[in-house]
Amino acid sequence: MRIDKFLNSVNITKRRSIAQDMLSNKVVMINDTIVKPSKNVEVGDKITINYLNETKHYQVMQIPLTKSTPKSLQSEYIKEV
Repeated sequence: MRIDKFLNSVNITKRRSIAQDMLSNKVVMINDTIVKPSKNVEVGDKITINYLNETKHYQVMQIPLTKSTPKSLQSEYIKEV
């Protein structure tokens, strides 16, 4: 699954366009490498997002099969590190 779709489907971002904007501004990294929106996410990848004042780290646990997932099931797909 593409990183922009992944961020949206596991509820890290509210809209895919926000995820694409974050990726174009180079604030999202996978395994310490700045990536483009087309980069595929795999189980075990470490996603780092550099917000304005903080940095968030996530571990990919599972790839969702649907376009969106309930926020209550977010812990099945990502783990905040």
